[in-house]
Amino acid sequence: MRKPLLSLLAVCILSTAFAQENAIKNPYKKKPAFGFSFTFHDFQTAQDLKNTSLNQVLKDKQWYKTGRMSPGLALSYFQGLTDHFDFMARLGGTFTDYPVPDKPQGGNDKLLAELDANINAKLLSDRYWVTPYLTAGIGGSQWNGYWGAYVPLGLGVQVNLLDQAFINFNAQYRVAVTTGTTANHLFYSLGVAGSLFEKKEPKVIPPPPPPADTDNDGIVDSLDACPDVAGLAQFKGCPDKDGDGIEDKNDKCPEVKGLEKYDGCPIPDTDSDGIHDEEDKCPNEAGVAKYQGCPIPDTDSDGVNDEEDKCPALAGPASNQGCPEIKEEVKKRIDVAAKNVFFATGSSKLLSKSFKSLNEVAKILNEDPNLKLDVEGHTDNTGKPDKNQILSEQRAQSVVDYLTAKGGVDPARLISAGFGQDQPVADNKTAAGRAKNRRVDLKLHYN
Repeated sequence: MRKPLLSLLAVCILSTAFAQENAIKNPYKKKPAFGFSFTFHDFQTAQDLKNTSLNQVLKDKQWYKTGRMSPGLALSYFQGLTDHFDFMARLGGTFTDYPVPDKPQGGNDKLLAELDANINAKLLSDRYWVTPYLTAGIGGSQWNGYWGAYVPLGLGVQVNLLDQAFINFNAQYRVAVTTGTTANHLFYSLGVAGSLFEKKEPKVIPPPPPPADTDNDGIVDSLDACPDVAGLAQFKGCPDKDGDGIEDKNDKCPEVKGLEKYDGCPIPDTDSDGIHDEEDKCPNEAGVAKYQGCPIPDTDSDGVNDEEDKCPALAGPASNQGCPEIKEEVKKRIDVAAKNVFFATGSSKLLSKSFKSLNEVAKILNEDPNLKLDVEGHTDNTGKPDKNQILSEQRAQSVVDYLTAKGGVDPARLISAGFGQDQPVADNKTAAGRAKNRRVDLKLHYN
């Protein structure tokens, strides 16, 4: 039975060596740390789970009471393997009447010694001050001459206090491997740990002072033909004020960027749109650079250019941002339909009396394939806000599903959203107000 403990020590040594090799690749890898913790062993709850069920154990409300647990102490060792994986070893002891399987309990507390090795898979790196993790490993125990092995499985939370210290809470379910000498049980641990090793900062050797560069143009004075005026390396440190690649002494327009074939002066711009004629595809008509000197297009010829047109493929007035205006009659039909959408109480299931109204909405959308529809779900403030939010989203999606499946509407033209109880239209203090707030809003648009 001592073989599991020898295997455990081998895992500790190999994990530490692997962690040291990985230090450079993982900047948030935990440094070696030692800790002290209070522990609790709970054999009774594990037995209750076996004899009854999880639901019954939670209902009895006994599982969290420390009076039925055996307290103890433990020493811990932590070593980072990567940014997201830590090795954790723990040596603990507690005085308890261990329930050895198929053996009567003597009623006397004796020392239970345990040693286990675990891998902690962290959801966040140690860069964050709170780090939840999952843990699994292998362990060995000895009580009153009985040697056993177990597999600890659980979860935990690490709270960083300083660069070198942290609080660690861990809860495990320990599964017996040697069934004749080990019992399944719950295990809890709360403690602190800290690194005994300070981070070594690399020694920084300051670079030698740079050679003199009076005009700060990046060319040292010994190589600068114009050491008092900032210039370019290609002109041996002399300037090109307009940055056109032509040295000022050879530039007929030294203050204006130009081309060599125009002796340093710019290319003509006939239409004065800021785009010279050589790159202007519409040299006689003012335009913009985005369209290579041509005017911004107006695809639907409605007088609103495409960059300002919310519906560039559909003609519409500028007062409506270039989109067609929806007829008042159509808006009224949609509003009436929205007021006649009903759901089962507390559910997203549509009532059959809603179908007529939704069929009318589908008809309107199918008559104009350019129309789009936003479906927005709302609730009153009865119940919890998070559940109301989910219910509002589900109800809006039920309307979209109906219009798609029964009405034949392209789902790409429909958007659903839920707003829970956050956008009431009436007072939630009255039944009538709450009824108005339990609604689905339908909003037509083209863009």
